[in-house]
Amino acid sequence: MIRQLSTLTVFVTAMALTACTVFPIPEPPRIMDLAPGNSPSVAPRAHDSAIRIDTPLASSPFDGSQILIKPTAYEFQAMSRVKWRDTAPVMIRDHLVKHLRSSQGFRSVIVDTSPADARFTLVSELTAFHVAAQPDGLNVVIQLHAEVMSNQQRDSFCVGNWTTTEPTANVHTDNVVAGFSVAANRLNTELSNWLSDCLTETD
Repeated sequence: MIRQLSTLTVFVTAMALTACTVFPIPEPPRIMDLAPGNSPSVAPRAHDSAIRIDTPLASSPFDGSQILIKPTAYEFQAMSRVKWRDTAPVMIRDHLVKHLRSSQGFRSVIVDTSPADARFTLVSELTAFHVAAQPDGLNVVIQLHAEVMSNQQRDSFCVGNWTTTEPTANVHTDNVVAGFSVAANRLNTELSNWLSDCLTETD
């Protein structure tokens, strides 16, 4: 009886040590980020003001970290074994903040989690962040509604809407992420110019 128990113990221990071959651990997903633009950004003019960039509002499925494909008008699909490094709204916020800081168009650019004071806040809503099958082929689509507000009076100075698209040859991960990066960089340039024009009117 003792020999049988000993044999069973050895078998269980061996199974535990070799569990990785019996039940292989799934490969972790690739974690993707938006690439910066190829050339450094330069603001059209410098403003002696601080601006806060709020994380865009977004509803499902754009509030998650999945990389989304929309093959038809009725369905969203998530790419397998790959995801964004954070949620789509945070990705858009961080990418824009990096762009604005490097352009040196503002005395300070902070995010909504910062305790620092700012005269203005950019509030926005992300309504598209996916690859869509359209009549002309596959396109990355980013849609953003944005407003510049005064943090003292809570007045809305400027309101804008953007739909930025970029073609992608297929749904291979590298092509898709490259398309998102190009579209996001174009959106950043348009937003920073719009912000500069808006705040010029308040100077």
